[in-house]
Amino acid sequence: MKYPLQSDDAGKLILRLTVGTLILLHGISKLRNLDAATAGITKQVMAMGLPTFVAYGVYAGEVLAPILLILGFFARIGGLLVVANMIFAIVLVHTSQLFMLTKQGGWQLELQGFYLLGGLAIYFLGSGRFAVRPD
Repeated sequence: MKYPLQSDDAGKLILRLTVGTLILLHGISKLRNLDAATAGITKQVMAMGLPTFVAYGVYAGEVLAPILLILGFFARIGGLLVVANMIFAIVLVHTSQLFMLTKQGGWQLELQGFYLLGGLAIYFLGSGRFAVRPD
C-alpha cells in the first residue's frame, strides 16, 4: 500500500543526516579538545593492551564517518565506521553499563545503541538516491 509522500530515499536521507549530524557533534567536541580527548582515549586503549594508534580511530568514527553519511558518499563504509567506533566505545568505556537502566527505565546505553544500530542500518540500506554518490 502506498502512502502519501512515501519515499524510501527520503527515509534513508533522514537516517543518514540524523546519525551523521549527531555523532559529528561528538567528533567536533573531541577536535576542539584534541590533546585531552586523545590522551584519555589513548590511556583506555593502552589499558586494553592495544597499540596507541588505535586511539586515533575515534576520529575516523566521529569525524570522517559522519561526513560520509551526511554527504551520502560511501555511506555504507561510513555506517561500518560508526559501528566499529561504537563497539570500541562500549568495550572501552561503557561495559559496566551494558545491562543497566536509567531512573526513567530507559537503557543506559541507548545513545550508543542508537549510533551502533543506526550505522548498521545505513550499511544495509545504503545511501539512497539523495546522495553525492548513491549506492
